[in-house]
Amino acid sequence: MNSEKTKNAALTTALAFHYQVLIGLDKCFSLEEGQSVWFEKDGDVSLMSPNALASTQTEVKDYTAPLTDHHENLWKTLKNWLAPEFDHAQYSVLVLHTTQAFGTTTRLKNWNTQTAEHRLQVLKDIFLSRPEDERNAENPSDIVKFQKAVMTCDEALLKSVLSKMTLFTEADNSQELERHILAKPVGIPKNNLNSYLHGLVGFVYAQATQHSWSINQYAFAAKCEELTALLCKKAFTFPLFSGYEASECEVELHQDRLFVQKIAEIEHHEMIPDAVGNWLELQNSFLEQLDEYPLYKDKTVTYQNQLVKKYKLAYSSAQLEATDEIKISKLLYNKTMQEQPLNIGNDIPPIEYKNGLIHDAMDDDERDLKWRIEP
Repeated sequence: MNSEKTKNAALTTALAFHYQVLIGLDKCFSLEEGQSVWFEKDGDVSLMSPNALASTQTEVKDYTAPLTDHHENLWKTLKNWLAPEFDHAQYSVLVLHTTQAFGTTTRLKNWNTQTAEHRLQVLKDIFLSRPEDERNAENPSDIVKFQKAVMTCDEALLKSVLSKMTLFTEADNSQELERHILAKPVGIPKNNLNSYLHGLVGFVYAQATQHSWSINQYAFAAKCEELTALLCKKAFTFPLFSGYEASECEVELHQDRLFVQKIAEIEHHEMIPDAVGNWLELQNSFLEQLDEYPLYKDKTVTYQNQLVKKYKLAYSSAQLEATDEIKISKLLYNKTMQEQPLNIGNDIPPIEYKNGLIHDAMDDDERDLKWRIEP
């Protein structure tokens, strides 16, 4: 087996691109009729609307280093937005979306509350703070090239772009973004949420063609409905009950429980392993990580109360017929255990579930239930 690791540069690029896809996917949830999300149209992610006032262009950066005055992400993004091929008029907002926090000494911290004129002055101050020999070098660094391209462009164009520019810093990373996306669907069990996310991510990637890559509101809503219908639980279902028979060790372990003592009291000893098994299965079902556990617990309490009412009526009838106390008690036990469960809506629960609930009720000292018939 080849144990070589993925080349770091390739992996970093792939993860950065996946982060961009997650940002676009998150924007899809806010799409309104007629709107669409585009990738690589005028940059990383574009939200296009028939009304330009609702259209935004977002450049996505997943970086850990702070956003400083001379950071490439700021200046390269600005250079791209000032390029002749970029039509900023079709967007009302231009966003630099980055996971970076502001550097401690940066002059950019108040950017979002400043006017275009003030922002321009901040850029001028930053650029002029660089040593003159660096600004005028014959072979300047990339960041100086970006800065000079920005500062030498038409000032009216620069002000127009700056007036639309927002710095969205300390954005969620990929893991936080996925958790945010997974909080959106309603009615999908938590164990199916990853499948929901993977289905949507796969859908987004599948929309890419050689000519364009976009997701419109109608197609996205249809995909969400399809995945929800596929992955949600259509109706409440009970956990599996197998009719577990307790071992000798388990019977001995629970022999002092009230429900076991009450079966022994009517000399029905051969029934104890089944009874302990049903009771254990019920208790274990409460410990399972069920997606619909709160509903299961609520239905169980209601159902047990119904069973207890039914049992009290059967016990009262048995009292009226009692001649041999032990015999009639055993008959009551057998009849109760063999009875088909009451329906819960359109569902018939497992008989072991029903019997486990009866034993659980017998184990409740406050209910004061018993098998032994006392005339």
